[in-house]
Amino acid sequence: MAKGKTNAMRFLDSHKVHYEFISYEIKDGKIDGISVAEKIKKDPEMVYKTLVLKGSSNSVYVFIVPVEKELDLKKAAKAAEEKKIEMVPVNDIQKLTGYIRGGCSPLGMKKLYPTFLAQEADDLHRIIVSGGRIGAQIELETEELIKAISAKLAEITTN
Repeated sequence: MAKGKTNAMRFLDSHKVHYEFISYEIKDGKIDGISVAEKIKKDPEMVYKTLVLKGSSNSVYVFIVPVEKELDLKKAAKAAEEKKIEMVPVNDIQKLTGYIRGGCSPLGMKKLYPTFLAQEADDLHRIIVSGGRIGAQIELETEELIKAISAKLAEITTN
């Protein structure tokens, strides 16, 4: 696995945010959120995935949701004040964020897009998000994440 700091880590360092870097094995190809939570021996309720979407206005948005849940597109559109919202094609993720699918962190993207964090995160003291590459996770205080990327808490997951 590649060593060294990712953009996500550099971003947190520059904002003087304390975080814990957690790496996991990727040789088995299991990089979905539930598998990652198992590999790092953390409660899946703490582990969040980063999704990049585009609204009907062509604006880009970032949604951070628990790995065990799905993003509700209607709720996401409402949170973003868009008529309609859809996932960005996989091929566009890197040029928009600087990250690849499976290693997309809400921290240190090329641009700070409007970001929404699932309301459930409000109950967590600490949260785990991608560290900016496959095989890397970052654990930090939920409040610090919200502050660092100006995230808004929103009801965005399916029930």
